[in-house]
Amino acid sequence: MSWNPQYRSSKFRHVFGKVASKENCYDSVPITSSVHDNHFCAVNPHFIAIVTECAGGGAFLVIPLHQTGKLDPHYPKVCGHRGNILDIKWNPFDDFEIASCSEDATIKIWNIPRQLLTRNLTTYKKELVCHARRVGLVEWHPTAANILFSAGYDYKVMVWNLDTRESLITSPVKTIDCHQNVILSMSFNTDGSLMATACKDRKIRVIDPRTGAVLQETGYQGHKANKVLFLGNLKKLLSTGTSRWNHRQIALWDQENLSQSLKEEDLDGSSGVLFPFYDADTNMLYVVGKGDGNIRYYEVSTDSPYLSYLTEYRSNNPQKGIGVMPKRGLDVSSCEIFRFYKLITTKSLIEPVSMIVPRRSESYQEDIYPPTAGAQPSMTAKEWLSGMNKGPVLVSLRPGAEMLNSQPPPPERPLSNPPTPTSPCNVDQKEKVVPEDGRRPFSLPERTSRWMPEYRQEEKKTWLTNGFDIFECPPPKTENELLQMFYRQQEEIRRLRELVTQREVHAKQLELEIKNLRMGSSRF
Repeated sequence: MSWNPQYRSSKFRHVFGKVASKENCYDSVPITSSVHDNHFCAVNPHFIAIVTECAGGGAFLVIPLHQTGKLDPHYPKVCGHRGNILDIKWNPFDDFEIASCSEDATIKIWNIPRQLLTRNLTTYKKELVCHARRVGLVEWHPTAANILFSAGYDYKVMVWNLDTRESLITSPVKTIDCHQNVILSMSFNTDGSLMATACKDRKIRVIDPRTGAVLQETGYQGHKANKVLFLGNLKKLLSTGTSRWNHRQIALWDQENLSQSLKEEDLDGSSGVLFPFYDADTNMLYVVGKGDGNIRYYEVSTDSPYLSYLTEYRSNNPQKGIGVMPKRGLDVSSCEIFRFYKLITTKSLIEPVSMIVPRRSESYQEDIYPPTAGAQPSMTAKEWLSGMNKGPVLVSLRPGAEMLNSQPPPPERPLSNPPTPTSPCNVDQKEKVVPEDGRRPFSLPERTSRWMPEYRQEEKKTWLTNGFDIFECPPPKTENELLQMFYRQQEEIRRLRELVTQREVHAKQLELEIKNLRMGSSRF
């Protein structure tokens, strides 16, 4: 009888973690010493925000993503809370808006300026006041604009509508009061029609966030859940916690029947919390342990055994918190499918770790980058509150494809169009070609209209770096910042040279077409 081993084929079987070089890390960052079990870090394609220490209240740092290296000890902070900050989250539809919650029982919404901060930011956009005790969690709705959820130590989840002109909001649109203890985690399904919570009373609940009705609830006491996560559209939940024997454990649940778990797996005997992250585009699950340097990753399927262990990224540097880059901020040219930002308190360091799919080809890999959620809401707050459900607006990550950016900047300071007087080549003007023989001028052939989007795209790339105007950056203060600015300028010069060369080739092609048109007209 022959033995046939069962090999599981997967395109993500050989995914590996690649840590950033020293010059691409964020050094000398004063990370908070709070023992709260949160991420303490939030990332988007423009900024990285980190909860830090501040005398007399709470504060966090907002660092431009490209400003790596050693941080200035006097770097400006975002401060305004009277107590320690427990959680921060970027608005998924506006890269310059962030929410923070604190031990002072308030939630604040901040507008981050597009230019670099020169002093502490203390003026907030909105303040939400209704919780009776400290607020431990904030979450934005995944598809509706201006809907925010907060969970406090008063055992309540509050739903806030920020689509108002008032700067002080004292009453939420809905208060969910079904928990008997502190809420440890919140998660939403893809369209935001369901919310799952993990509570200190050892129960996982699936809740209708508009009505507050509990749709499902676990009665199983063998698994003590700390974090819970919806697994995209698979109609399953994943929770991390501890078993009866205090082993760190992950459990899989059917969201429509929480009476018994589908699968439980013990990981190790450490005491740190496990942070789960799910990538719905690749069906990959990442489990990050607090207090250790390991990142385990699995592939999730709809059929048994549901979770297939791939491998593990190991590091000697333990992480206190973790941040995750949205898919639209990844480097698709290097086949990067996920990126973590590890907070290493022992070194005051933030270390990016990229998850890479090894591919030989340098072309865009369509199979590992399906359409993903963009930065545009699919509905307004009023539509969602009225009962409407919509999935996220999907965009392509292919370079050059039409991307949905964050909300447009204010009219007085446009970032998308460079100033006309300083522009080397104004491609937005309608170009006309005048023949040398003095004949009536005629417009360019239709073929040039197909080149115009390429011109505009290249022009934007040369004038914008990571969303910042290169002429608004302040002068460097340290030698490291000077070197970084020099390298960025060299990169801009290289791009400009390539653009000039490209346009010279286009100009020659146009001259040839004009010559052919003249010859054709002279024959007739």
